[in-house]
Amino acid sequence: MRARIVRRLAASARGLKRLPVVLLLASLVLLAGTPLVWNWRDAARHDQAAPAPNGPVNPQAGGRALESTIKAAQQRLKDLPRDWSTWARLGSAYVQQGRITADPAYYPKAEGALQKSLELKDTANWQAMVGMAALTNARHDFRTALDWGRRAEQVNPSAGSVHGVLVDALTQLGEYEKARDSLQRMLDVEPGVSSFTRASYDFEQRGQVVKARDALHRALADAASPADVAFCRYYLGELAFNNGDPAEALRQYEQGIAHDPDYQLLYAGQARAQAALGQTAEALAGYDRVTQVLPLPELLVEYGDALQAAGQPDKAVQQYDLLTAARQLFTSNGVVDHLATATFLADHGQPAEALQQAQAEWKSRRSVLAADALAWALHRNRRDTEALKYAQIATGLGWRNATFHYHRGMILDAIGRRDQARRDLSTALAINPFFDALQAPIARTLLDTLGGPV
Repeated sequence: MRARIVRRLAASARGLKRLPVVLLLASLVLLAGTPLVWNWRDAARHDQAAPAPNGPVNPQAGGRALESTIKAAQQRLKDLPRDWSTWARLGSAYVQQGRITADPAYYPKAEGALQKSLELKDTANWQAMVGMAALTNARHDFRTALDWGRRAEQVNPSAGSVHGVLVDALTQLGEYEKARDSLQRMLDVEPGVSSFTRASYDFEQRGQVVKARDALHRALADAASPADVAFCRYYLGELAFNNGDPAEALRQYEQGIAHDPDYQLLYAGQARAQAALGQTAEALAGYDRVTQVLPLPELLVEYGDALQAAGQPDKAVQQYDLLTAARQLFTSNGVVDHLATATFLADHGQPAEALQQAQAEWKSRRSVLAADALAWALHRNRRDTEALKYAQIATGLGWRNATFHYHRGMILDAIGRRDQARRDLSTALAINPFFDALQAPIARTLLDTLGGPV
């Protein structure tokens, strides 16, 4: 059975248009000078059929365009095997193909192509350096990605893609001010969809929801293709959902699907919004469809939890079993994700293992997400006094994140600080009463015992 699961995970996600970069930075801050905007994918729109590409593949490219890029590069390299720029382009295309298909088997191929490019041209090869940064970001090796990005920056500080990979790495490492500096440079050299969407995430993390939405609308105004429009609509939907408006989120997802029906994450968002709106049958059908095509670990968890909430525990376990296989597939191809593993284990009855994973994540990076995961794992292990320290770090950036406040509220309740717990639980449910299919009902029940919303 496990072999069948692994084969399904490796082969089921063909023909997708695009999966956005593993890191989402959304912020739009007005600094002295240029407003912060970020272009989610590289702003440079390369001609996919160009015979001699001079930069990394456009991360916004759709699946069919990427396949064309890969085939053209492979054909060119048969005739010109020492063409370092085509090796770099091929490697970058493999990275993106791995993202959009949820098939990490592309990552070793990407590494081989990018290393070949660097063997042929080392010191000035910023294209391959950016490709290596994107690859190591995708594998969650953010410190190495930062090193590659810095090397590329020394060679070509005018390329938006260089600053994009730096923003992504620095954000995931928890170096938020340095990430914002790199974001500003990206905005200065290549304002567009990629930089504006990164700006939106930056704003969202700091609790500046209106600015985050404005940044996404700027990105939408700059969108030049159906794929770009769908991408922007997806994150407008995510922003709406995360701030407690599933009806608006559903509208955004559906508009995105109308522009690009191949963008699979829109269907996951649609199912999430439908579940929040009480459209359970439609939501479960949507989750089933999208996880068949895009078996990302986070979507398998979300589907399993939706099944659990709908009173179908046996089917939920099937999704959790697939999650185990998916993690094995990603790990075997160099992707390490202690964060998602820690959160899942903490919420599904494996506290000791969750703590091990969360501690490993915190050791490698000091982001608010890592702090929250560690706080929650410590709470599940009844180490609440210690957990509170990390919960305070998680909420310290100002992010209007319902999960962060829920976790801190539960920790505060466990150590007897019930008035503060009541405030945090009230905040969590005010931000987004649908933040988690299994945990939101627990938050509501505890809040009721504490006297109801503040």
